[in-house]
Amino acid sequence: MSRLLVTGAGGFVGRPLCEELLHRGYQVKAAVRALGRFPAGMESVAVGAIDGGTDWSAALSGVDAVIHLAARVHVMKDSAADPLAEFLKVNLHGTENLAIQAAQAGVKRLVYVSSVKVNGESTSASDTLSPGPSLVSGRGEQNIFTESDNPNPHDPYGVSKWQTEQALRRIAQEAGLEIVIVRPPLVYGPGVKGNFVSLMAAIARGIPLPLAGARNARSLVYVGNLVDALIACATHPAAAGQTYLVSDGEDVSTARLVEKIASALGRNSRSFYFPPGLLRAAASLLGRAGQMDRLFGSLRVSDNKIREELGWQPRYSLEDGLRATADWYQTQRNGYNRGSS
Repeated sequence: MSRLLVTGAGGFVGRPLCEELLHRGYQVKAAVRALGRFPAGMESVAVGAIDGGTDWSAALSGVDAVIHLAARVHVMKDSAADPLAEFLKVNLHGTENLAIQAAQAGVKRLVYVSSVKVNGESTSASDTLSPGPSLVSGRGEQNIFTESDNPNPHDPYGVSKWQTEQALRRIAQEAGLEIVIVRPPLVYGPGVKGNFVSLMAAIARGIPLPLAGARNARSLVYVGNLVDALIACATHPAAAGQTYLVSDGEDVSTARLVEKIASALGRNSRSFYFPPGLLRAAASLLGRAGQMDRLFGSLRVSDNKIREELGWQPRYSLEDGLRATADWYQTQRNGYNRGSS
């Protein structure tokens, strides 16, 4: 598997993945919507919009394996008239089309980046409202997602990912293409967007946060660890036909995460205790109950399978990942402040 195609190569995960592949001596093609700037030694191929009619022939020529990152991603407030149809257009039909063309082009393996949302939204509800210590210790096997769980997607994005996994397995049986599915939880690192960078910004500004009562447990994966896992899935013989969950190997409560982010930023945590039940009631009145579920609910994954079958271990600790993310954030913030002055 020396020649790899990376779709979504210009994205949050795609760029560091391409750079790491080049660093390890692989030949890399970067499939992007439109041509842009990429590291030297990498061939870029513009494929345009991804759907059931995308022509992948130029991108797939001479390729041994594909790591498929490109997708219509989950957004908090989707304005599409039919969100599921839009997700299926890209995530299902676009991926089916890519896999069929890959098999016809003689590609050996396709690694599909799915989502833990295929498993579900939460691993427990009982611990979301109870005050207590913020540090979660250990990684017991209760209330934890595994690859053998019955799929339970809740939203159009998760449904589209699950339907795509099923379609890829059918194509694997019919065309002989090796399929590997990876379901990451929340991915963070330099370039992260959404709620994670919003949380980091609030902590950096010293905003008091009423999160000290969150004694939940959440699995995260640093982008560097995800990149390493994807390369293992693309190249290890034992990965063919398998589904893997990945994480940093340390589950953390929201309260503890705030403390760790503050430490990485060189700030004091200003998190304080406020009864979670009252927070949830207030959030419901404001139409933000889902946000409270993410802050106070648990979502844990077991990465035992990829460790045992592929010998994979996360290269970076949670502290390593948060430090790199904090360094990136502060660099971006300082650059913005200089540009505004």
